[in-house]
Amino acid sequence: MSYWHECKVINAKFKMGSRCHFAFIILNFTFVLLAGCALFAPREEVQLKKATAEELTALLSQQKAAIRTMKGLFSAKVRGGIIPIASRVEGALYFRRPNAMRLRGFTAVGGELFEFVQTEDQFRLRLPTMGRVLSGSPSDMSEMGKLARPFQLSVWAMGGLLGTGAIAKNETVALSEEEDRYRLEVFGPSSNGAQLMRRRLWFERQTLHVVQEDRLTESGAVEATIQYEDFRAIGESEAVSGAGDKQLVRPFKILLEDGKGQGSVQVTFHEMIPNIPLSAADLAQASPQ
Repeated sequence: MSYWHECKVINAKFKMGSRCHFAFIILNFTFVLLAGCALFAPREEVQLKKATAEELTALLSQQKAAIRTMKGLFSAKVRGGIIPIASRVEGALYFRRPNAMRLRGFTAVGGELFEFVQTEDQFRLRLPTMGRVLSGSPSDMSEMGKLARPFQLSVWAMGGLLGTGAIAKNETVALSEEEDRYRLEVFGPSSNGAQLMRRRLWFERQTLHVVQEDRLTESGAVEATIQYEDFRAIGESEAVSGAGDKQLVRPFKILLEDGKGQGSVQVTFHEMIPNIPLSAADLAQASPQ
């Protein structure tokens, strides 16, 4: 091979390599440019809903009316001895409007821990492991001793998914904005007749779901803080006047913190079935002992 022919071959290879290298640089530059556009692209602005105190009050009433019955399965993790029975509970919930509720608790292997039944003017607590049955009025659970508080807190915690925390006729409200949340303060009559703040509700403004509730004592101290998370659709869509079909949405995770520092409870629902017929056996209505 002549010297000049060899040079031509080398030159051709050099040009081909240069072109490939140049194409590789252009390709990488394009990827970097596209990545930069994605990185610095303006984020879609979150749409926060507007609502008045009257509209939020009406929303709570609608959520209450939407649940006629409820059947659910849940697990509860207990910290700090707030429930002096077990630290882990597998449970079942039965509810029928207006306020018939039954809670059953089991061990992980199916052993029954408790059965709590409440109606408007009566409750019954059965403790198979202790061989005890307690009953009385929900307004005076003193007979239950240390067990009264955890079961009262449990009833409050269930209010967020059952709608039992709607604003009563003898209550008034005040609304304020806190960034991406609304805070609804609920005032009700105290033992001496004065109007005191009894609850605080926080609504997440993208969905208007209640994500937190504080229960207050008459002195204004926080008695319990309840947080609601993991909202999911349940049941079938129902026709709502002027709004077409509407899906029921409820929180599947409830976090309850005792304001007296006695502990906390995390309730995780595995299943919720709304608005199905419940038998007398499901509800096990309380009766005087």
